[in-house]
Amino acid sequence: MPDFLLELLSEEIPARMQPRARDDLARLFEAEIAKAGLKAEAIETFSTPRRLALIARNLPDQTEAVRDELKGPRTSAPPQALEGFLRKTGLTQDQLTERDGVYYAVIDKPGRATSNVLAEAIPALIRAFPWPKSMRWGAASASTESLRWVRPLHGIVALLGGEIVPFEIDGIESGAETVGHRFHHPGRITIGSADDYAAKLRACHVLVDHQERETIIAEGAGTIAAQAGLTLVRDEALLRENAGLTEWPVPLLGSFDPSFLEVPPEVIQLTMATNQKYFALLAPPRSGEDQLAPAFICTANVEPRDGGATIVAGNQKVLAARLSDAKFFWEHDLKVPLEDQAKKLDQIVFHEKLGTVADKVDRVAKLARWLVEEGIIKSSPE
Repeated sequence: MPDFLLELLSEEIPARMQPRARDDLARLFEAEIAKAGLKAEAIETFSTPRRLALIARNLPDQTEAVRDELKGPRTSAPPQALEGFLRKTGLTQDQLTERDGVYYAVIDKPGRATSNVLAEAIPALIRAFPWPKSMRWGAASASTESLRWVRPLHGIVALLGGEIVPFEIDGIESGAETVGHRFHHPGRITIGSADDYAAKLRACHVLVDHQERETIIAEGAGTIAAQAGLTLVRDEALLRENAGLTEWPVPLLGSFDPSFLEVPPEVIQLTMATNQKYFALLAPPRSGEDQLAPAFICTANVEPRDGGATIVAGNQKVLAARLSDAKFFWEHDLKVPLEDQAKKLDQIVFHEKLGTVADKVDRVAKLARWLVEEGIIKSSPE
């Protein structure tokens, strides 16, 4: 029983869309082949910034033969009813079976080759794929009937065992060729089967397993931090995002001017994580309290020849500009007392029927006081 490999090669897939895309790929594939009576023993999905892939384990060589029985009109029914039933089934009257005064059509359907089923199922899957945002491209994009994908689709690998499952969708023909890492191995490579898919891409600096990339980033960042006498601030969402942005992740340590630590640590961490996808680090605690360190860990998508010095220098320069902006806005906000800031809420409409943001704040405050006075929520000690 052969395995089936499907890879959809495209331009960069946003990291935030990849987890759902893996789930949707498995769900749609299972649903499409189930229409023909096929079921895989197991389905594995993979994603990198440039590809979405699936391996279906141990598919049968062909579907099972089935016998459908359709109930028709009674033998005493008007001729028009029988004629309609014959048109529907494509049979003649002598091919019908009569039981208890009722006509039945018994239709035997032979098994179909799994390759033929897949050749119909995959284009249907691609066209029905529910990306949160998708696009059309090229000359065909002038028509609303053209193919849509999250980013321009460049290639399709479809292998059942070691054989190509032939089909074409919007000029893209299925085959056995894909590409390696954009910089380390930009040339085309040929996949033999599902069994050598991950190994061949690994040799070309592509790790297709997102969980493996997450592990490399987490363990590498933790080791680098420990070697510098620092502690990594774990952020699972940021870890998944970094894994979704890289095909060959390499964690690197950088630093920033300690003067930026005058800004609240929450602001620094938010700036690093949201804008730059950096991990924050903690210095050895003083007086039992954690202190943010003037350092960060970024994740490169290449194996740097200079140990990462050039990449780190570039990232430090960008982060300095980001933190300068954050520091400016923080210091600017401190010049205005909080009471004066709150007065500005009267100028912001929350909802046309619910008043301003200031009205909302007042309602929430009254609700909080009522909850405490009624004993529904206990107030915390001062």
